[in-house]
Amino acid sequence: MRRREFIAFLGNAAAAWPLAARAQQRERMRRIGALMAMAPEDPQAPIRIAALAQGLQELGWTVGGNVRIDYRWSVGDADRRRHAAELVALSPDVILATSGAIVGALQEVSRSVPIVFVTVIDPVGGGWVASLARPGGNATGFTSYEFSMGGKLLELLKELAPGIKRVAVIRDPSVPAGSGGFAAIQTVAPAFGVELTAIGVRDADEIERGITAFAAGANGGLIVAGPPSSVLPHRNLIIALTNGQRLPTVSTTPVLGGVLSYGANSADQYRRAAGYIDRILKGEKPADLPVQAPTKYELVINLKTAKAIGLDVPPSLLARAD
Repeated sequence: MRRREFIAFLGNAAAAWPLAARAQQRERMRRIGALMAMAPEDPQAPIRIAALAQGLQELGWTVGGNVRIDYRWSVGDADRRRHAAELVALSPDVILATSGAIVGALQEVSRSVPIVFVTVIDPVGGGWVASLARPGGNATGFTSYEFSMGGKLLELLKELAPGIKRVAVIRDPSVPAGSGGFAAIQTVAPAFGVELTAIGVRDADEIERGITAFAAGANGGLIVAGPPSSVLPHRNLIIALTNGQRLPTVSTTPVLGGVLSYGANSADQYRRAAGYIDRILKGEKPADLPVQAPTKYELVINLKTAKAIGLDVPPSLLARAD
């Protein structure tokens, strides 16, 4: 090759190199961590995983192609802390957190790895973000409901079974979402003429003792207030006890059982989380992405459960059910 041609070749190659480098960067496998607040065999697990994958695919990310997701599963404090450390050690580009307690565990390990959370209640009260509009740290995401939803659940329980005079509330007093939700129900309880009883979720024995003792009285109903991550490990026990005691029960999500649920669609939150994950992978910061509330609440009625406990669901509720 003659000298002049060689110099021209070098110049063209140098000009093309940045384009080639950028193309390689776009195709680089990105890494997402996901810490799930459930066991892998939970029936909801594949539904939520599929919703996340679908949301990512719609934005140009293919799991196993240009993005990899490392899942970890936690059903208790020890699992949560251990898996949070494991995921951070993998140096992911972003981590999906599926409960407030998981956000807290991840932030104890790192305040720099970006976090997108779903199905979280009161992230400001939990200390995970500075404000909903300006999170300010390494976490942002999607809330599942506000504390005022507790009052709505009580209203629906009374509409479902007007004769109820006593209401037990299953909640986790060790987290802000549990105590705040119960306080919201306490505020409106006098207007509905009901007496409240709190039942904790420290372990299965506490739940069984609480529900059994409460069911010994007449005209009772039950609210599963959560947060869901604290209640999910005991879901089957709660369903068995409330059905066995023929207690009209309402909750924030169908997966917690009961005759009626009213709340955000959990799978939809995973699809929406894909949008924030996409924006973070493209360079945006969690601190600048506002925390979002649900865009739709669903009223779901389980007629099979209603029949099993001998409850006739009022036509006014059936007409409104999603």
